[in-house]
Amino acid sequence: MSQLPKQPAEVSVPTSADVARLAGVSRATVSYVLNNNVTVRISEPTRRRVREAALQLAYVPHAAARSLRAGHSRMVLLPSGHIPAGPLHQYFFEELQSGLRRLDYTVVQYGSVGLTADEAATAWAELRPVAVVVPPGIALTPHGTGILTRSGAKAVITLGPGPVAGAHGLVMDQRQVGASAVEHLLARGRRHIGVVMPQEPGRALFSEPRLIGARRVAEPAGARVCPLPLRYEEESAHQLAARWPELGLDAVFAYNDEYAMLLMRALQDAGVTVPADTAVIGADDSLIGRLLRPRLSTVRMELAMPQPLAETIDRMVQHPGGPPVHQDLLRTSAVHRESS
Repeated sequence: MSQLPKQPAEVSVPTSADVARLAGVSRATVSYVLNNNVTVRISEPTRRRVREAALQLAYVPHAAARSLRAGHSRMVLLPSGHIPAGPLHQYFFEELQSGLRRLDYTVVQYGSVGLTADEAATAWAELRPVAVVVPPGIALTPHGTGILTRSGAKAVITLGPGPVAGAHGLVMDQRQVGASAVEHLLARGRRHIGVVMPQEPGRALFSEPRLIGARRVAEPAGARVCPLPLRYEEESAHQLAARWPELGLDAVFAYNDEYAMLLMRALQDAGVTVPADTAVIGADDSLIGRLLRPRLSTVRMELAMPQPLAETIDRMVQHPGGPPVHQDLLRTSAVHRESS
């Protein structure tokens, strides 16, 4: 007869009482120290003794219990999905997460692929976050905002091309990117301008407003704008370059630096001289673009925030109930290099 494998003995989970006994202090003192409560005066030697005891026992505070005592969680939910983000977005979210951690918030990323906008909002609400930061490419509706606020979220913030009713909006108007690129090309005498429209999923959220911004600047100057569908593949770039003579273009805004580098190489392979025959400009101001020959002109993007977003979220959590705040964050400027 076979025997069931021997089950391991139940592991004893250390408690704050265990930490208090080892450190020789009260449980309240343990709570004050490990929750970084600065309103209660505790000597540095005592704080150090409590932290050393917690480390020795591998004690971890219970997040749910702490949330019950505080009346809300310290969780900031950051939904994730298929977000075609560039260096600016990556830097922004790294700064956001480190800033929130310094303020004693826990940032939780939540996969939302496959959910409708309202299904996603309901799933986020189940976790009872104190704040939700919705990045570009993740859908949020006014109904979803209501679900989150009724579940206890004190701040719902969207990042993207436009605001959502009922939520705070940090707007990154992508039209400015296309406008800056075309203004740069017009200043160099170009009047027949292609605008690359990536065919990869999720890019339209950024590429369509950039095309609108390009047209807004080109039309008053009597310039022609020609949308150019392009997949991020060498074959697609070579096919587009082969059609270049019939397109009659003397410049191209290639969506970002990656697509600019892809297309510029295909144009050069097809015998098109950059910038003599066609000027090329990208966006993102990536390092590798500066290493190309010719060096790649680009649109530099920066975020102009009056204070770090983590501090803004903390203020919204501490003082909820105000009217939605909408701020335009994106600042753009063209950087002239050899390709234009």
